[in-house]
Amino acid sequence: MKLWVKVLIGVLLSGVLFFVIGIFSIIGTNNDCVTMEASIKAQYSQNQNNYDNMWHKFKEVAQVTTMYTDDLKKVYDSVIEKRYEKSTQVMMNWIQEHNPNFDSSMYKTLQVIIESGRNSFEVNQKLLLDKKQTYEIQIQSFPNNIVARVLGFPKIDLAKYNIVTSDTTINAFETKKADEIRLR
Repeated sequence: MKLWVKVLIGVLLSGVLFFVIGIFSIIGTNNDCVTMEASIKAQYSQNQNNYDNMWHKFKEVAQVTTMYTDDLKKVYDSVIEKRYEKSTQVMMNWIQEHNPNFDSSMYKTLQVIIESGRNSFEVNQKLLLDKKQTYEIQIQSFPNNIVARVLGFPKIDLAKYNIVTSDTTINAFETKKADEIRLR
């Protein structure tokens, strides 16, 4: 076989090889982008699920605490009223001798639920940020950025999948000032 035929066959095989590699690269980039977009959407839905679950727990436990307080008040009011209607002095003696105990464990339970709910939500928010960051790197890195642009990625509005935050946080980052937290 002549040299030029060997060179021509080598060039053609190299071209076919580069074409096949290019096709697999395009397919791989497409599949990666589709997977990452689906993952971002799913994580955003999980954040909504987590947030909704957290608030339901807060409200339900707070209702139990309120119910307990109301019921305790009714019991003591009823007992005091019925038992000591006739003598104020007897009632004062009973109160001094038997101070009603208010069980604060429900408030502690509510605090634990709030803290654990917030911590869980923070983890979910961080996962969403990580997934968005990985995807943005994928579609902005060479040569994936060319393939992603040609294929029309991103196909989702990434701004729609931002984390949930508060006006206080937004204001602190805009003004570059954060005041102390006042609990009362």
